[in-house]
Amino acid sequence: MNIGSTTTTVPLTANADKRIPTVTPANKESTELSTQEQQQIQQLQARDRVVRAHEAAHIAAGGNVIRGGAQFSFQRGPNGVQYAVGGEVKIDTSKVKGDPEATLRKAEQIRAAALAPAQPSSQDRAVAANAAQLAVEARAEINQQRNVAEPEDTELSSNTSDTQPSAGRLLDFTV
Repeated sequence: MNIGSTTTTVPLTANADKRIPTVTPANKESTELSTQEQQQIQQLQARDRVVRAHEAAHIAAGGNVIRGGAQFSFQRGPNGVQYAVGGEVKIDTSKVKGDPEATLRKAEQIRAAALAPAQPSSQDRAVAANAAQLAVEARAEINQQRNVAEPEDTELSSNTSDTQPSAGRLLDFTV
């Protein structure tokens, strides 16, 4: 599920007179960042949390249709730290060959995984729509298989006479 990614950093016009001391996680040395740089870091941190939560929701709901872990695209902040700004989770959307009931269950799992995040992206909605179509096709195949099996039952009941009820097909309640 790709929720939008960009790897280009936003150019900033730093004001040298408005610097705030901060500590970078990488080397724990004090550096100075402008107010704008601090704001950009806060925005990147917020985006990172949203992206990671979004992809984690897909994984948690996806179960066995998820193929691998989440993949992220990153943007380096003015403090040198990389922040996730986009991500995706690969989902197996193929049919289960020869088993429409398993395909139906899988389609429902795919749809649940696609719509799991609090705010599904347009890509998520597209995957959910494809899963819904897969479910429709699986239901049609299930119904077709049932209809093929039913004519045999109909032939059996039409060959028996009305005076001889079929065993296990009719119930006779006498009060």
